[in-house]
Amino acid sequence: MKDIVTNWNKLLGRSYSAVNRSDCPTPKSPRNVALNIVHGRFKRILTLAFFGLVTFGSGILILLVQPYDLLFKFKNVLSDGGEIFELWRKPPVDLYLRVFLFNVTNRDAFLNGEEKLKVQEVGPYVYREIMSHEEVRFNTNGTMSTIPQHPLVWVPEMSEGNREDDRLVLPNIALLSIAQVVSTESFVTRLGLNIVIRQTDTQPLVEMTAREFMFGYESTIMSLGYQFLPSWISFEKLGLIDRMYDFEGDYETIFTGEGDTINSGLLDTYCGSTKIPQWEGHCGNIHKAADGTKFRGNIKENDTLLFFRKSMCRAYNLVPVNKTTIAGLDGNVYHFETNSHDNGLNRSENSCFCKRTPCMPAGLLDVHGCYYGFPIATSFPHFLDADPKVRESVEGTNPDHDKHHTYFVIEPKSGLPLEIAARFQINMVFGDLESMAHVEQFSNMILPLLWTENRLYGLPDTLQSRFRLYLNVAPVVEVATMYVSFVLGTLLLSFACWQYTKKIRTMTRPKTTWIDEYVEEDVIGNGRVYNALTRASLSDKELKTYYGSLITPLNQQIDGDHKGDEEDV
Repeated sequence: MKDIVTNWNKLLGRSYSAVNRSDCPTPKSPRNVALNIVHGRFKRILTLAFFGLVTFGSGILILLVQPYDLLFKFKNVLSDGGEIFELWRKPPVDLYLRVFLFNVTNRDAFLNGEEKLKVQEVGPYVYREIMSHEEVRFNTNGTMSTIPQHPLVWVPEMSEGNREDDRLVLPNIALLSIAQVVSTESFVTRLGLNIVIRQTDTQPLVEMTAREFMFGYESTIMSLGYQFLPSWISFEKLGLIDRMYDFEGDYETIFTGEGDTINSGLLDTYCGSTKIPQWEGHCGNIHKAADGTKFRGNIKENDTLLFFRKSMCRAYNLVPVNKTTIAGLDGNVYHFETNSHDNGLNRSENSCFCKRTPCMPAGLLDVHGCYYGFPIATSFPHFLDADPKVRESVEGTNPDHDKHHTYFVIEPKSGLPLEIAARFQINMVFGDLESMAHVEQFSNMILPLLWTENRLYGLPDTLQSRFRLYLNVAPVVEVATMYVSFVLGTLLLSFACWQYTKKIRTMTRPKTTWIDEYVEEDVIGNGRVYNALTRASLSDKELKTYYGSLITPLNQQIDGDHKGDEEDV
């Protein structure tokens, strides 16, 4: 039968090409198409929800973890090679020592007993202090040991025309010191020293250069002391600034901040002890004091800080008095505690600063223990805030709070000093010198020698920019990122929920069964795929128009067939 059909087709000229059904796409059922579309739409909704959760969760993570604080604590630890460690080891700041000398203007009249001693302030003589911490060794208990260095470099351009070779009339500290020490010794000892003084014609007021007075001048008395009393006087030349900045043999132990970053950069011990030996009890405490390089961090509003420099011979409490802003950085302003130089008269807790009886007047601190037993006392410049009787011995001192008070401006978060003006005066305090040659006129006198100002005018521009980024910008970025994460995460989650609700509502809407079935069959029959969800996403009016366009050809065909039937009839 098959052969007959084949031959018949050849006679009629019919031919058929082979058809491979696998090459023809098999139309998918409307149900599978709809499921695929639904799956794609829900996948997009889930993606939106996922990113919303991640973004919102990031905000919660920032709120709980506070990454800025973690990073700040990490950077604030003094670790070998760390950024803050290098800033502490060799501070890239311009720290200056400004020196003002008291030049004697009536030497002869005073020595002759005709006039009270008159002095005139001369200065400033300005030096750059190149502060550094050398030979750093890290310990296992969260501290490190180091040797402090404070070399001074002359800065003529900031000295306002004053020169190191200016010749002035200044006290002979060597003679006056030894005379005071020996004045309480036996008659034989005093006699021997008086013979030396008269034979060498050593005078208490001598002409010398400013540099000699500050960094060392030759004296017969001092040379004899160096030769015969080396355990007491270990230097051949005596200069006041030279002695103040003598750090030979000193070493410090500093907290690294490991375990507690608040103490980062503060003193644990000085020369192996938490106290300096010149004072008893709490008066000698230097534990957790700052040397000016860095103060404690996370300072609260009413916190009291501790400041120590060897030349001051004690640690001083700093109390907050104000707030300010310097170069865009917020800072707390600190002054020395009121009655810092009281010796127990007005503040009983300061009684341990009274080393001799009677105690020195308020405003003077006896520091002979830090200066080789010489009769040295410190005060604020021009005897600021001191007992008025302190100024009775000498004319020419004029205390001025604005010029002579000490202040510190410290950034509270990091403990970074923004500005410093630490001002101190060195004086000599004499008892009865009537039995000593050439110095009788100095009996019971308080003699000002010089006053100094350790000055930090501000941070370099590079440091200011860096710390503005760390302290001002970074916290704002953290807070902004947290809030943006909350807002963006909420928006993404809300949009995902809205999309999900919309799709669920659309999928449950009733549909016109006979039209859908007819359209599906017609479209599939013509080799096309009907997208049911496209219809579902249209409005009712759009659906009516769309379905109408599909049904119109059917109506026309039905009308044509009906008309033809009538004609046949």
